[in-house]
Amino acid sequence: MTNPPICNYEGSDYQQAFWEQGGRAYEDQAEAIALKKLLSKSGKLMLELGAGAGRNTPRYAGFERIVVLDYSTTQLAQAQERLGKSDKYIYVAADVYRLPFLKGIFDSATMIRVLHHMADAPKALSQIRKVLQPNAIFILEFANKLNLKSILRYLFRRQTWSPFTLEPVEFVKLNFDFHPQAIRNWLGELGFSIEKIRTVSHFRLGLLKRIIPAKLLAWFDGLIQPTGAFIQLSPSVFVKAKTSAENETKEIPLNVLDLFKCPECEYEKLQDKKDYLLCSNCNAKWQVNDGIYDFREKIK
Repeated sequence: MTNPPICNYEGSDYQQAFWEQGGRAYEDQAEAIALKKLLSKSGKLMLELGAGAGRNTPRYAGFERIVVLDYSTTQLAQAQERLGKSDKYIYVAADVYRLPFLKGIFDSATMIRVLHHMADAPKALSQIRKVLQPNAIFILEFANKLNLKSILRYLFRRQTWSPFTLEPVEFVKLNFDFHPQAIRNWLGELGFSIEKIRTVSHFRLGLLKRIIPAKLLAWFDGLIQPTGAFIQLSPSVFVKAKTSAENETKEIPLNVLDLFKCPECEYEKLQDKKDYLLCSNCNAKWQVNDGIYDFREKIK
Protein backbone atom coordinates (compact mmCIF):
# COMPACT_ATOMS: atom_id res chain seq x y z
CA MET A 1 0.00 0.00 0.00
CA THR A 2 1.14 3.55 -0.69
CA ASN A 3 1.22 6.48 1.62
CA PRO A 4 0.13 9.22 0.83
CA PRO A 5 -3.09 7.92 -0.74
CA ILE A 6 -3.37 7.57 -4.51
CA CYS A 7 -6.22 8.73 -6.72
CA ASN A 8 -6.76 5.71 -8.94
CA TYR A 9 -8.55 5.95 -12.31
CA GLU A 10 -8.53 2.18 -12.82
CA GLY A 11 -11.52 1.16 -14.93
CA SER A 12 -12.57 4.77 -15.53
CA ASP A 13 -13.94 6.12 -18.82
CA TYR A 14 -12.43 9.53 -17.95
CA GLN A 15 -11.11 10.24 -21.44
CA GLN A 16 -14.45 9.63 -23.09
CA ALA A 17 -16.79 10.96 -20.40
CA PHE A 18 -14.78 14.05 -19.37
CA TRP A 19 -12.87 15.10 -22.49
CA GLU A 20 -14.69 13.72 -25.51
CA GLN A 21 -18.29 13.99 -24.30
CA GLY A 22 -17.97 16.44 -21.42
CA GLY A 23 -17.78 19.71 -23.33
CA ARG A 24 -14.07 20.24 -22.63
CA ALA A 25 -12.89 21.05 -26.19
CA TYR A 26 -12.05 24.63 -25.19
CA GLU A 27 -9.95 23.58 -22.21
CA ASP A 28 -8.14 20.96 -24.28
CA GLN A 29 -7.26 23.42 -27.02
CA ALA A 30 -6.21 26.12 -24.54
CA GLU A 31 -3.86 23.64 -22.85
CA ALA A 32 -2.44 22.67 -26.25
CA ILE A 33 -1.56 26.33 -26.86
CA ALA A 34 0.21 26.59 -23.49
CA LEU A 35 2.18 23.38 -24.08
CA LYS A 36 3.26 24.52 -27.55
CA LYS A 37 4.58 27.79 -26.15
CA LEU A 38 6.38 26.27 -23.16
CA LEU A 39 7.76 22.88 -24.16
CA SER A 40 10.93 22.23 -26.11
CA LYS A 41 10.21 21.21 -29.69
CA SER A 42 12.50 18.18 -29.46
CA GLY A 43 14.42 16.04 -27.01
CA LYS A 44 15.63 12.54 -26.32
CA LEU A 45 13.64 11.19 -23.38
CA MET A 46 10.41 12.68 -22.06
CA LEU A 47 8.55 11.62 -18.91
CA GLU A 48 4.80 12.24 -19.07
CA LEU A 49 3.43 11.91 -15.54
CA GLY A 50 -0.25 11.09 -15.22
CA ALA A 51 -0.61 10.55 -18.94
CA GLY A 52 -4.01 8.90 -18.64
CA ALA A 53 -5.28 7.72 -22.02
CA GLY A 54 -2.61 9.71 -23.86
CA ARG A 55 -4.59 12.88 -24.57
CA ASN A 56 -1.49 15.09 -24.61
CA THR A 57 1.10 12.54 -25.71
CA PRO A 58 0.90 13.29 -29.47
CA ARG A 59 1.84 16.90 -28.61
CA TYR A 60 5.30 15.65 -27.63
CA ALA A 61 5.99 14.20 -31.07
CA GLY A 62 9.40 15.87 -31.33
CA PHE A 63 10.85 13.68 -28.58
CA GLU A 64 12.65 10.50 -29.57
CA ARG A 65 11.13 8.45 -26.74
CA ILE A 66 8.34 9.11 -24.27
CA VAL A 67 7.67 7.30 -21.02
CA VAL A 68 3.88 7.29 -20.71
CA LEU A 69 3.24 6.94 -16.99
CA ASP A 70 0.00 6.56 -15.09
CA TYR A 71 -1.14 4.71 -11.98
CA SER A 72 -4.01 3.06 -13.87
CA THR A 73 -3.26 0.17 -16.22
CA THR A 74 -6.66 0.56 -17.90
CA GLN A 75 -5.79 4.16 -18.73
CA LEU A 76 -2.46 2.99 -20.14
CA ALA A 77 -4.22 0.34 -22.22
CA GLN A 78 -6.36 3.11 -23.70
CA ALA A 79 -3.18 5.10 -24.39
CA GLN A 80 -1.77 2.08 -26.22
CA GLU A 81 -4.87 1.94 -28.41
CA ARG A 82 -4.49 5.64 -29.22
CA LEU A 83 -0.71 5.73 -29.72
CA GLY A 84 0.16 2.18 -30.69
CA LYS A 85 3.00 -0.06 -29.54
CA SER A 86 6.40 1.07 -30.76
CA ASP A 87 9.89 1.81 -29.48
CA LYS A 88 8.89 5.46 -29.13
CA TYR A 89 6.47 4.84 -26.27
CA ILE A 90 7.29 3.11 -22.98
CA TYR A 91 4.18 2.41 -20.89
CA VAL A 92 4.69 2.41 -17.12
CA ALA A 93 2.21 1.97 -14.27
CA ALA A 94 3.74 3.52 -11.17
CA ASP A 95 3.24 5.66 -8.12
CA VAL A 96 4.55 9.23 -8.51
CA TYR A 97 5.70 9.15 -4.89
CA ARG A 98 8.18 6.36 -5.67
CA LEU A 99 9.19 6.54 -9.30
CA PRO A 100 10.96 3.43 -10.67
CA PHE A 101 13.61 5.31 -12.66
CA LEU A 102 17.33 5.99 -12.35
CA LYS A 103 18.37 9.43 -11.19
CA GLY A 104 18.95 12.13 -13.75
CA ILE A 105 17.93 10.41 -16.99
CA PHE A 106 15.04 12.50 -18.39
CA ASP A 107 15.68 15.71 -20.30
CA SER A 108 12.02 16.81 -20.03
CA ALA A 109 8.90 16.03 -18.03
CA THR A 110 5.29 17.14 -17.97
CA MET A 111 2.66 16.83 -15.28
CA ILE A 112 -0.71 18.11 -16.52
CA ARG A 113 -3.93 17.89 -14.48
CA VAL A 114 -2.25 15.55 -12.00
CA LEU A 115 -0.85 17.61 -9.11
CA HIS A 116 -4.36 18.41 -7.91
CA HIS A 117 -4.63 14.74 -6.89
CA MET A 118 -1.44 14.86 -4.80
CA ALA A 119 -2.04 14.83 -1.03
CA ASP A 120 1.68 15.52 -0.56
CA ALA A 121 2.62 17.72 -3.50
CA PRO A 122 6.15 18.58 -2.27
CA LYS A 123 7.01 14.88 -1.99
CA ALA A 124 5.74 14.21 -5.52
CA LEU A 125 7.73 17.13 -6.92
CA SER A 126 10.88 15.99 -5.12
CA GLN A 127 10.62 12.57 -6.77
CA ILE A 128 10.29 14.17 -10.18
CA ARG A 129 13.30 16.38 -9.55
CA LYS A 130 15.46 13.34 -8.82
CA VAL A 131 14.90 11.74 -12.22
CA LEU A 132 15.58 14.90 -14.25
CA GLN A 133 18.88 15.76 -15.87
CA PRO A 134 20.71 19.06 -15.33
CA ASN A 135 19.11 21.78 -17.50
CA ALA A 136 15.98 19.63 -17.91
CA ILE A 137 12.63 21.28 -18.60
CA PHE A 138 9.63 20.50 -16.39
CA ILE A 139 6.15 21.68 -17.42
CA LEU A 140 3.79 21.64 -14.43
CA GLU A 141 0.08 22.45 -14.48
CA PHE A 142 -1.78 23.03 -11.23
CA ALA A 143 -5.29 23.97 -10.13
CA ASN A 144 -5.15 27.53 -8.83
CA LYS A 145 -6.55 28.28 -5.40
CA LEU A 146 -6.21 32.02 -6.07
CA ASN A 147 -8.60 32.11 -9.02
CA LEU A 148 -11.00 34.99 -9.51
CA LYS A 149 -14.11 32.93 -8.78
CA SER A 150 -12.72 31.76 -5.42
CA ILE A 151 -11.72 35.30 -4.49
CA LEU A 152 -15.21 36.63 -5.20
CA ARG A 153 -16.89 33.74 -3.39
CA TYR A 154 -14.69 34.36 -0.35
CA LEU A 155 -15.30 38.11 -0.34
CA PHE A 156 -19.06 37.57 -0.55
CA ARG A 157 -18.89 34.86 2.14
CA ARG A 158 -19.97 32.06 -0.18
CA GLN A 159 -17.02 29.89 0.92
CA THR A 160 -15.23 29.55 4.26
CA TRP A 161 -11.63 28.92 3.11
CA SER A 162 -9.42 31.80 2.10
CA PRO A 163 -7.85 31.80 -1.38
CA PHE A 164 -5.06 34.03 -0.10
CA THR A 165 -3.38 31.57 2.30
CA LEU A 166 -0.56 29.32 1.10
CA GLU A 167 -1.81 25.92 2.27
CA PRO A 168 -3.64 23.68 -0.26
CA VAL A 169 -7.39 23.32 -0.04
CA GLU A 170 -9.05 19.92 -0.53
CA PHE A 171 -12.41 20.82 -2.07
CA VAL A 172 -13.30 17.16 -2.84
CA LYS A 173 -11.51 14.08 -1.54
CA LEU A 174 -8.06 13.90 -3.19
CA ASN A 175 -8.75 17.02 -5.23
CA PHE A 176 -6.61 19.99 -4.22
CA ASP A 177 -6.19 23.61 -5.27
CA PHE A 178 -2.82 25.27 -4.71
CA HIS A 179 -1.65 28.84 -4.20
CA PRO A 180 0.76 29.97 -6.97
CA GLN A 181 3.26 31.23 -4.41
CA ALA A 182 3.31 27.87 -2.66
CA ILE A 183 4.11 26.17 -5.98
CA ARG A 184 6.92 28.65 -6.63
CA ASN A 185 8.28 28.08 -3.13
CA TRP A 186 8.31 24.28 -3.49
CA LEU A 187 9.96 24.38 -6.90
CA GLY A 188 12.57 26.85 -5.68
CA GLU A 189 13.42 24.70 -2.67
CA LEU A 190 14.05 21.77 -5.03
CA GLY A 191 16.48 23.75 -7.16
CA PHE A 192 14.17 24.60 -10.06
CA SER A 193 14.30 28.01 -11.66
CA ILE A 194 11.01 29.24 -13.07
CA GLU A 195 11.33 30.47 -16.63
CA LYS A 196 7.72 31.16 -17.65
CA ILE A 197 4.20 31.11 -16.22
CA ARG A 198 1.03 31.05 -18.32
CA THR A 199 -2.50 31.26 -17.00
CA VAL A 200 -4.96 28.97 -18.79
CA SER A 201 -8.74 28.45 -19.06
CA HIS A 202 -9.69 32.06 -18.35
CA PHE A 203 -13.10 31.53 -19.99
CA ARG A 204 -14.16 28.35 -18.20
CA LEU A 205 -17.82 29.37 -18.06
CA GLY A 206 -20.64 27.23 -19.38
CA LEU A 207 -22.41 30.16 -21.09
CA LEU A 208 -19.29 31.29 -22.97
CA LYS A 209 -18.49 27.74 -24.07
CA ARG A 210 -22.03 27.31 -25.40
CA ILE A 211 -22.11 30.50 -27.50
CA ILE A 212 -18.49 30.83 -28.67
CA PRO A 213 -16.77 28.09 -30.71
CA ALA A 214 -14.07 26.26 -28.74
CA LYS A 215 -11.32 27.10 -31.25
CA LEU A 216 -12.06 30.83 -31.10
CA LEU A 217 -12.37 30.82 -27.31
CA ALA A 218 -9.03 29.01 -27.02
CA TRP A 219 -7.45 31.56 -29.39
CA PHE A 220 -8.56 34.40 -27.11
CA ASP A 221 -7.25 32.41 -24.15
CA GLY A 222 -3.87 32.08 -25.85
CA LEU A 223 -3.68 35.84 -26.28
CA ILE A 224 -3.89 36.49 -22.55
CA GLN A 225 -2.02 33.45 -21.25
CA PRO A 226 1.28 35.43 -21.04
CA THR A 227 -0.27 37.68 -18.37
CA GLY A 228 0.49 34.78 -16.04
CA ALA A 229 4.00 36.22 -15.74
CA PHE A 230 2.49 39.04 -13.64
CA ILE A 231 -0.72 37.77 -12.07
CA GLN A 232 -2.41 34.36 -11.74
CA LEU A 233 -6.19 34.50 -11.39
CA SER A 234 -7.26 31.73 -13.77
CA PRO A 235 -8.40 28.27 -12.58
CA SER A 236 -5.42 26.59 -14.26
CA VAL A 237 -1.76 27.67 -14.29
CA PHE A 238 1.13 26.29 -16.34
CA VAL A 239 4.71 26.68 -15.12
CA LYS A 240 7.88 26.11 -17.12
CA ALA A 241 10.68 25.24 -14.71
CA LYS A 242 14.28 24.28 -15.36
CA THR A 243 16.72 22.26 -13.28
CA SER A 244 20.13 23.65 -12.42
CA ALA A 245 23.30 22.76 -14.33
CA GLU A 246 25.34 21.90 -11.24
CA ASN A 247 25.79 18.19 -11.99
CA GLU A 248 27.20 16.33 -14.97
CA THR A 249 24.62 15.21 -17.51
CA LYS A 250 24.14 11.44 -17.64
CA GLU A 251 24.02 9.56 -20.90
CA ILE A 252 20.44 8.48 -21.60
CA PRO A 253 20.19 4.67 -21.72
CA LEU A 254 19.32 3.13 -25.07
CA ASN A 255 17.95 -0.09 -23.55
CA VAL A 256 14.51 0.28 -21.97
CA LEU A 257 15.49 -2.01 -19.10
CA ASP A 258 18.33 0.36 -18.18
CA LEU A 259 15.85 3.14 -17.39
CA PHE A 260 14.49 1.36 -14.35
CA LYS A 261 15.41 0.87 -10.73
CA CYS A 262 13.59 -1.20 -8.15
CA PRO A 263 11.12 1.08 -6.31
CA GLU A 264 11.30 -1.24 -3.30
CA CYS A 265 15.06 -1.11 -2.58
CA GLU A 266 16.26 1.31 -5.33
CA TYR A 267 18.68 -1.23 -6.78
CA GLU A 268 19.64 -0.08 -10.28
CA LYS A 269 19.79 -3.36 -12.16
CA LEU A 270 16.68 -5.35 -12.99
CA GLN A 271 16.58 -8.64 -14.85
CA ASP A 272 14.15 -9.24 -17.70
CA LYS A 273 12.16 -12.45 -17.11
CA LYS A 274 9.68 -11.75 -19.94
CA ASP A 275 6.52 -11.69 -17.81
CA TYR A 276 8.18 -9.73 -15.01
CA LEU A 277 11.29 -7.79 -14.02
CA LEU A 278 13.32 -9.23 -11.16
CA CYS A 279 15.37 -7.23 -8.68
CA SER A 280 18.38 -9.38 -7.90
CA ASN A 281 19.02 -7.37 -4.73
CA CYS A 282 15.69 -7.76 -2.87
CA ASN A 283 14.04 -10.39 -5.12
CA ALA A 284 11.05 -8.14 -5.81
CA LYS A 285 9.15 -9.04 -8.97
CA TRP A 286 7.44 -6.39 -11.08
CA GLN A 287 4.88 -7.53 -13.63
CA VAL A 288 5.13 -6.86 -17.36
CA ASN A 289 1.77 -7.34 -19.05
CA ASP A 290 1.07 -6.62 -22.70
CA GLY A 291 3.82 -4.03 -22.94
CA ILE A 292 2.98 -2.27 -19.66
CA TYR A 293 5.65 -2.25 -16.93
CA ASP A 294 3.74 -2.38 -13.64
CA PHE A 295 5.64 -1.05 -10.61
CA ARG A 296 2.67 -0.42 -8.34
CA GLU A 297 2.89 -3.58 -6.22
CA LYS A 298 5.22 -6.57 -6.15
CA ILE A 299 3.94 -9.84 -7.48
CA LYS A 300 4.48 -13.17 -5.70
